[in-house]
Amino acid sequence: MSAWEWLSLASLCFAGAASPGPSLAVVVSASLGGGKLAGLAAAWAHALGVGLYAVLTVLGLSALLANAAWLFLGLQSAGAIYLLWLAWGLWRSAQSSTAESKPTIKSAAASARDGFTIAFLNPKLAVFMLALFSQFVRPDANIEIQAILISTATLIDGLWYTFITLMLTRKKWISVLKANGAAIDRVFAGLLALLALTILTRLLSSL
Repeated sequence: MSAWEWLSLASLCFAGAASPGPSLAVVVSASLGGGKLAGLAAAWAHALGVGLYAVLTVLGLSALLANAAWLFLGLQSAGAIYLLWLAWGLWRSAQSSTAESKPTIKSAAASARDGFTIAFLNPKLAVFMLALFSQFVRPDANIEIQAILISTATLIDGLWYTFITLMLTRKKWISVLKANGAAIDRVFAGLLALLALTILTRLLSSL
């Protein structure tokens, strides 16, 4: 793989990682609710989920997922239900924070679970990887090229959300963000619920 090809790959991976969505909401919520450790746990567990789809794509299994309608719909449904569950958890967190006048603490383990699950239950990630890697994978690609593809996608995702976490947990911002944590949780809860309901409505209309 040439340097230009790798830069093209890295740029596309970064564009995918940096696009706003439920993954960002999960990492932000983890950072505000559990601090730097929880945020980093969510960030790298999410990167692990991305890396898993990268491995599946290189092995050709992602193509099966993209073409198996029932499997794709099943994962999308599970993902939408999980988004609703996350939204409910954020809303309850906001309510308890307001009632008790203190932020709800989120553990690193729970943050890691949410980070990985939000990536794993996103079949669109598999389709994105398939579209992305199809531009770079060759029939005769050796294990070194495959490792570069997988590690690039995984590391860029993890490093991007690490950056987000470190920015959010700086002393300059953390007190302000935590003071408004309940409002932020409500906003993210609404966005996640809206996204989940949109997905479910589209799935039901396609049946």
